[in-house]
Amino acid sequence: MTESSTGSEPAATRQEIAVRATGLAIVLAATWLLLSGLYKPLLLGLGAFSCALVVYVALRMRLLDTGFFTLRFGMRLLGYWVWLAKQIVKSSLEVTRAVLSPGLPISPTVAELDALSRHPMDIATLGNSITLTPGTLTIRIRDGRLIVHALTREGADSLLEGEMNRRVGALRGH
Repeated sequence: MTESSTGSEPAATRQEIAVRATGLAIVLAATWLLLSGLYKPLLLGLGAFSCALVVYVALRMRLLDTGFFTLRFGMRLLGYWVWLAKQIVKSSLEVTRAVLSPGLPISPTVAELDALSRHPMDIATLGNSITLTPGTLTIRIRDGRLIVHALTREGADSLLEGEMNRRVGALRGH
C-alpha cells in the first residue's frame, strides 16, 4: 500500500475502496428504507438516486480512500446505540418532569467539555449524541472542546462526569 495524501494512514487499494463504497451504499439504502416507510416506485427510485449520488460524491471527494469514516460496526457500536437510546428516554422523562412541574425547576447551564478522543468523527459523534439527548445542546465544537447548553445543572454535571465521552472514545478502541 502507498501512503495517503495526508501521510497519516496508508491509502486504500481499489478493492478496499469498492468494499467501502458498497458498504456505504448498503447503509444509506437501509437507513433510507427504514426511515422512509414509503415503498412506491417513484420514491424508491429517488431514494436509490440519492444514495448513488452520495456514494459518487464521497468517491469524488476521496473520502473512502482512508479509514476516516470507519467505525467498527460491531458489538461496541450496537452497545453504544442501546446505551444512547436509554439515555434519550431517561432524559426525555427528566425534561418532561421539569417542564410539567409547577415550580419549573430548571437551571440553564453552559458547560465546557473536552473530548477524550481527538478523531474528528468521534468528536462529531459526541456532539451529536449530546444534542440528541433531550435537555442538552452542543453549541460549538472547536479544537476538541465542546460548549454545551443544559436545561438543568444536573444535566450539565452528568455530561461532565464523562460517561458519554468515555463511551464514544471506546467506539474506536481508545
